[in-house]
Amino acid sequence: MRPVIYILSFLALIALGFWAYRENYATQSTLKVVEGLQSDIASLREALAVQRAEWAYLNRPDRLRQLVDANFDRLGLMPMEPGQFGTAAAVAYPRVSLPKIAFTTTVQGTIIGEEGQ
Repeated sequence: MRPVIYILSFLALIALGFWAYRENYATQSTLKVVEGLQSDIASLREALAVQRAEWAYLNRPDRLRQLVDANFDRLGLMPMEPGQFGTAAAVAYPRVSLPKIAFTTTVQGTIIGEEGQ
């Protein structure tokens, strides 16, 4: 009986060693994938920061004013003034018309009091 237990223990030890070996390599490959994703995220964040800086550079007020002046004859853009804006009360909202009721309904029934329950 003892040799059987020894053989089973030895086989279980080999199986656990094989399992630990596979898990180790699976973990290492997953860590490599995570590192790759983190480097992708870092490069995308850097590209986004560059694009935001470019957007801010292109939308400088003095640059936009020069573009408006250069293209005034084609676009006819004028500076905005406070008098061009209105208030919310000045907005004409459409009136909502409710549909007319084309039929009538009567509801009949009896109310059961406490004594009827």
